[in-house]
Amino acid sequence: MDAQVERSQQTTTLISQAHVLEGGVGWHRLAIGEIASRLTDPDFPCVFSRNAFRKQLLRFVFVEDAGSDGMRHLAEALTEYVELSRAWDGQLDTAYPLVVMFSPEAVSARSVEGYHSFGWQVLQGLHRLDPAPWPDEVGQDPDSESWSMCFNGMPLFCNMSNPAHRNRRSRNLGEYFAIVINPRERFDVFAGDTPSGRKVRANIRRRIHGYDGIQHSPQLGSYGAGALEWLQYGLIDENAERSGVCPFRPQTVAETN
Repeated sequence: MDAQVERSQQTTTLISQAHVLEGGVGWHRLAIGEIASRLTDPDFPCVFSRNAFRKQLLRFVFVEDAGSDGMRHLAEALTEYVELSRAWDGQLDTAYPLVVMFSPEAVSARSVEGYHSFGWQVLQGLHRLDPAPWPDEVGQDPDSESWSMCFNGMPLFCNMSNPAHRNRRSRNLGEYFAIVINPRERFDVFAGDTPSGRKVRANIRRRIHGYDGIQHSPQLGSYGAGALEWLQYGLIDENAERSGVCPFRPQTVAETN
């Protein structure tokens, strides 16, 4: 591997898709190989992900462990990613998704539910390390239609993908647990509750049916239009109604002082 690429991967929290493809080693290379096999498949439902991979727009962070060091590394990367995203010019070809990959040593889960539990622990840990207050316009109760995960002052959408999915293949990016993160506003721009957005969502959901072999999850919906975000972060493997309480707990003022 080129020495400059190796140094870059050791010292930079965010890693470009090109650098991972060129100089990834060990499980990093295996992980991106599995992602590539999905996102180069013309039947993969998410046309935005396929476009981002084809144009090498993805940004990566690799988390080696789920302890304090790993979480600080992830928080640093996410802070950097949010700052990059603030400069977005509104064009699809400058919309960089973030793919957070976790090593096998970081995750002990074996079931969809276990992976989701781990994913919520990660988001809760990021919330504790968040350097900025929660935006006033975003609800802090996950059972509110206005709730969205936020970090460094930016609302985000977090897609949990894991290898335990059998029916919902579109939420399985290989043998490594991944959280794919995008700024909330990008979904509102390209697939929001507008005529063009509804057309985009209908197309993707038709593609989900073809790729997964089952209809899209009944929990999928539009932000602020009746659907709860937290249910969409980690989809169960079957098409069934869901109940329960979101594992995410917003910090109180007392906890942050």
